[in-house]
Amino acid sequence: MVSGEERKMSSLNSNSAIQNLVLENREKLSISGVLDVLSFDDQIVILETELGLLTIKGENIRINKLSIDTTEVVLEGEITSMSYTDKETTKKESSFLGKIFK
Repeated sequence: MVSGEERKMSSLNSNSAIQNLVLENREKLSISGVLDVLSFDDQIVILETELGLLTIKGENIRINKLSIDTTEVVLEGEITSMSYTDKETTKKESSFLGKIFK
């Protein structure tokens, strides 16, 4: 019998991760599949998601809802851009840059 925790870990490791981004009038962004909030201020939010790192940029951004249990985050403010970066790419870049600037 497979426990709920084992199922959750299995789904995180597979490529069948489902993530939804809902942007309403460039003012409210609802995101599912969020694993961690890595950094945030009123102009940039960096989230670790099931599909990679997600960077949201804008003005007066605030986290309106953060639920680790449901892996959901709701941001409000003036959203100007959203972009993904693969986790593996970020690790390679940071280690490469770390070697250059040592």
